[in-house]
Amino acid sequence: MSANEISLRPAQETDAWVLSAIHIAAIKALPATFYTQKELLAWRNYRDKPDGSNILKSMKVETCKVAIKGDTVIGFASFIVDELIGLYVHPKYQGKGIGRALVQNFCDEATDRGIDKVITTASLYAEGFYLRLGFTAIQKAPHYLKKGIVVPVTKMSKTLATPPT
Repeated sequence: MSANEISLRPAQETDAWVLSAIHIAAIKALPATFYTQKELLAWRNYRDKPDGSNILKSMKVETCKVAIKGDTVIGFASFIVDELIGLYVHPKYQGKGIGRALVQNFCDEATDRGIDKVITTASLYAEGFYLRLGFTAIQKAPHYLKKGIVVPVTKMSKTLATPPT
């Protein structure tokens, strides 16, 4: 499978459960290399089973795009104007260009809105991924999870090409 075999569309409320399942699966697949198991558990909101309620709330204020292969949602990105809030691809589909396609879609939408710079907060796992996509690290920062758990992340930005006028 390649990124050419997927399509992107706006997320729908009916996608919330599967987006929660992808979020949980992606975090569960991470090794305890950069973060402890306790931190990873807090990152997935102490859930082992999907619960779309938080994602439904987020969908009211964020733009959410999903990646689909056939009829299956395999990943998603959420953003607000110039900030990529979340990017998750189901572990079964990682490494196949899905995340790259979702980030490119976010950057394209920002460019279409006349935005020349985007930002994101990357987990330590994702920092290399974003660097390969042309983002630069701004600074390490704390990220606050539930129950007082604080994890290190990297604030990153990318300058976009301005569209011809």
